[in-house]
Amino acid sequence: QVQLVESGGGSVQAGGPLRLSCVASGSIFSLDNMAWYRQAPGKQRELVATITSRGRTNYVDSMKGRFTISRDNAKNMVYLQMNSLKPEDTAVYYCNADVVSRLLTRSNYWGQGTQVTVSS
Repeated sequence: QVQLVESGGGSVQAGGPLRLSCVASGSIFSLDNMAWYRQAPGKQRELVATITSRGRTNYVDSMKGRFTISRDNAKNMVYLQMNSLKPEDTAVYYCNADVVSRLLTRSNYWGQGTQVTVSS
C-alpha cells in the first residue's frame, strides 16, 4: 500500500506565498508522474500542475508564473510553491502520483488534501 501525505496548507493574505509538500511512503519502487490538484467549495476538482519523473513540468494557464511544481525523487516528495496568492486560489489542494510498486504494479494514488485559504 502507498500513502500520500500533504502538508504546508494554511491561511495567508492575498499576495503572499505558501509552499505545499507531499511525501509518498509505502511499497514504492518508483514514482512516475506527480501532480497537484485543487478543489474549491462547490466546484469540481481541477488540475494545477504536473511533473514527470525527469522533472518536466506543465501548468494550467491561470497558474503559470505564480506556481512552481518541483520534486525530490530521493525523498519521494513533490512540492508546490505558490506565490502572489489570490482569494480565488482558496481550495483544498491534493497531491496525486502514479506509483510503481515493489511488485512492479502501477497504480494512481491521492493524498487526503490540505486546505489553503487566501484572504483579501
